[in-house]
Amino acid sequence: MSGVGTRFPEEGIGERLKRLQARYEPAATRLLLLGMFVTGLAAQLVKPIGDALEGKAFLGGALLSLVAYVLYDTLKDVASSLRAPSRTQVKSRELGSFVTEAFEAQNVEIGFLGYTGETLYHALHHHLEGFFDDPGPTRKVTIRFLVPDFRQPMIVPSKVGENGVPEDDAEFRKRLELKCQEYDRALSAIAERLTMLGRVTAVCEYRFYPGIPRDKICIFNRELVLHGLYDVVARTMGFSTEPEYYDPKGYRTDLNVWSRKDDDDARVAVATWNKHFDDLWGLAATPPWHRSGAAT
Repeated sequence: MSGVGTRFPEEGIGERLKRLQARYEPAATRLLLLGMFVTGLAAQLVKPIGDALEGKAFLGGALLSLVAYVLYDTLKDVASSLRAPSRTQVKSRELGSFVTEAFEAQNVEIGFLGYTGETLYHALHHHLEGFFDDPGPTRKVTIRFLVPDFRQPMIVPSKVGENGVPEDDAEFRKRLELKCQEYDRALSAIAERLTMLGRVTAVCEYRFYPGIPRDKICIFNRELVLHGLYDVVARTMGFSTEPEYYDPKGYRTDLNVWSRKDDDDARVAVATWNKHFDDLWGLAATPPWHRSGAAT
């Protein structure tokens, strides 16, 4: 697969209609409620109108419409609060629920930028294997992992030297690269088998980005973004005789949540993270161990 050149989609007809609805719906609703009140009151006071509309039943309706008119803003605020996201921050161990929701779509697209992606990998592996029994509504799955270039010297991950000074450790970096290679091969193998069966087209790809694992970003169907910062000075907990390593713990990372279904600020944030991920993907290097056939 290729992520080069992908950009945040332009506003479609549905988005424009939602924007126009949000702009004009309050005024239209107010006019409708006010019209109901005037009509009902007229039906009660003006006999010909009342006779035509059987107006005895209209006084109560008129008063109710007037109350609704007065309380419209309050009711609207209550409705908005009910639509507001119940969670603005989640734990990394909750990623499985977001994967489950993402796989309810017909076209699933999941992007990850971070360390090794172990937490997300296990959730994805479970759901992809479930497709052999029942793919549900999903017909296409695209998975992209951006992980650090473990082939290059790094200060995180690294060995903890004297006085806490980071010391590059090529063997430790190699173990982490092999872990990512294992995840890539496992997901790509499932993706190939699913594609061969013909019910779901699935692709998975890992790429290397330069630098240390600082940000943890998960993007689901380009509509929801989870972002957090790794604890870059977290250390491994080995035996006292073993060396310590600076080794960020992804499962301990708290993640902020942005959704395109929320307010304008959230939509801008989602668009920004999508563009950032796409740009990095276009600059990232393909690992030599990635099977090119798994992403076609």
